Amino acid sequence: MSKRAFGDFQTPMPLVESIVSLLKSLGIGANRVLEPTCGRGNFIHGLLNAGAPPAEIVGIEISQEYVAQARLMAGENGAVRILQANIFDMDFGHDLSWQKDGDLLVVGNPPWVTNAALGLLESDNLPAKRNLKNLPGIDALTGASNFDLAEAIWIKLIRELYDQKPVIALLCKTSVARNVLQYVRRHQIAITDASIRLIDARHWFNAAVDACLFTMSVNRGKTCYEVEVYESLSTSQPQSRMGFIGDSLIPDLRQYTELQYIEGKSPYVWRQGIKHDAASAMELIDRDGNWYNALDERVEVEETYLYPLLKSSDMRPSQRKLVKRAVIVPQRHVGENTWKLRQDAPELWRYLNQHINLFELRKSSIYKGKPPFSIFGVGSYTFSPYKVCVSGLYKMPYFKAVGLRGGRPVVCDDTCYLLPFNSASQAARTAAALNHPITIRFLNSITFWDAKRPITKGLLSRINLDGLIERLPEPDIRHRTEKILDELAANGEIETLESAVMESPAQLRLL
Repeated sequence: MSKRAFGDFQTPMPLVESIVSLLKSLGIGANRVLEPTCGRGNFIHGLLNAGAPPAEIVGIEISQEYVAQARLMAGENGAVRILQANIFDMDFGHDLSWQKDGDLLVVGNPPWVTNAALGLLESDNLPAKRNLKNLPGIDALTGASNFDLAEAIWIKLIRELYDQKPVIALLCKTSVARNVLQYVRRHQIAITDASIRLIDARHWFNAAVDACLFTMSVNRGKTCYEVEVYESLSTSQPQSRMGFIGDSLIPDLRQYTELQYIEGKSPYVWRQGIKHDAASAMELIDRDGNWYNALDERVEVEETYLYPLLKSSDMRPSQRKLVKRAVIVPQRHVGENTWKLRQDAPELWRYLNQHINLFELRKSSIYKGKPPFSIFGVGSYTFSPYKVCVSGLYKMPYFKAVGLRGGRPVVCDDTCYLLPFNSASQAARTAAALNHPITIRFLNSITFWDAKRPITKGLLSRINLDGLIERLPEPDIRHRTEKILDELAANGEIETLESAVMESPAQLRLL
């Protein structure tokens, strides 16, 4: 079995030593230590060499190779037991047979891999549902389409060791830490002294993820679901405090409290861009005045069905050059009959049928039972002359006002969200408000930027645009609006001078 099948990220000794030193400085000591996925035993080695080692250490590891290495490292030390087992076949509350009493510390670095990835690798390092029937929550996880193995390990540790009141300190993705925090709050599991200390996963593990040392005390003291977040293992003061407002997990409670007046229900509906799942045929790029698809085929179809396209890469503030792209839009609304294209757009109909295999390969169930070549994320808003668009993917939001290009409405792909407008000044004024530093601070207070798609329709819908525009300084917004209008005019995106005339705030309305 490959190392990848175990989510194998062996913890470097310098990182182990930093963590052991940190725990000692925080007064987190223990007579007993459990490392549930001990690998070669680096954490055990670090604990044994840190002075005043624990009276008893138990390491569990599934890999026979690593078990041998860990036992060799421990030598004849009678305080250490290395067990070869799949932790999901064990009950931590009954199967460890502790020889000593006293405080329990759980420490280590569980696998950084998802169940879907393990399934593809045909790994047996998975939580079996038959062994987890008595663990509410993990069944829900294993029934989901995908989840992190570390998340299942966290929940198993918390539930099975609850009566032993452990301190748990594990390296994991920050997204896993948040999911665990939401789990314990949802199930009203008593925790306290929770902290997240960020680590540089690229430096330590060559992994492009946001990761941390996540620590919590279980079933000790007064329950508190707030988490102090530190920017590194060595910083002594937290950079923020994470916690819950209602059912929402807030990354920065202090900043959110200052700007909570922006929170509300958006009076307008944010829309997602066009979804087609057939980019190699549907998306075109201009080369010397001719359209080409990703298959390097020259495409000649009726222009009526081609619209200028914006993708997430076009949403960066530094992106000034207009990339000339187009997307085929065969429907004006979801479910519209596409058979009429045979008469209305014979060239397009022929082209789409030449690539019908690409459409037949689309896996999403949303296309089943729909007309051929159907798309989603299309409606009257798609064809509005002006829009404010934002990418859902980037770690810093930028709201881009766009207008007509070549007299045609610009459309976005499904990585983006948009608000439609009937005038340039409406779009410019809203973009000015959304890009204002106060708004960005609010978004920073409610957004987890390490998420795969940090900006979502749900998050955008929490911005009360009417209230926001009323609270921002009018001279500042007017100046920013005029600057955006100048940029639209310079790009030829405003159809007439009349459409750029500034309206009063009371006249600003979305479609």
